[in-house]
Amino acid sequence: MILGLDVSTSITGATVLDNDGNIIYNEAWDTRKFKNFFEKVTHVEKNIKELCSKCNGIERVYIEQSLQSFRSGFSSAKTLSTLARFNGVVSWLVYRILQTEPQYIAAISARKACGITVPRGTKAKQVVIEHILKNVPQIEIEYTKHNNVKPHCYDKADSWVVAMAGHIKSS
Repeated sequence: MILGLDVSTSITGATVLDNDGNIIYNEAWDTRKFKNFFEKVTHVEKNIKELCSKCNGIERVYIEQSLQSFRSGFSSAKTLSTLARFNGVVSWLVYRILQTEPQYIAAISARKACGITVPRGTKAKQVVIEHILKNVPQIEIEYTKHNNVKPHCYDKADSWVVAMAGHIKSS
């Protein structure tokens, strides 16, 4: 089995695929209510442990690589630093709990492996959701009362992309 993680300090997506690429688990762990970095880490740790009790036999773990550079209009240095630190701590938790060294995959590489192409000027998250809606009906996409995709669904979708890219890579 493969675990794919889309790590974020607000919502972390997690998907487990069996050896045939079928979804066993697809959830989002919301840490927005926790204001303290260590409370967020503790919440993710608790979820990883619960995941292990539900999905015994995870052999490989793929984590979306955290952003490595600035892009105008996006994250600040402080945000990138916090995300990299959180990604590192979650990576350590995965290693400690699952006894498996995680592998990192860039979002662009993961999408490419899954056959998802993001046209210039288009938001990647929206393209991924459209791909999920057309091709992966097992992932439940929820909407707000104004018919917008709920935030956690983007993380669930991204974690599937990471897990599926890992599955394709390891096949």
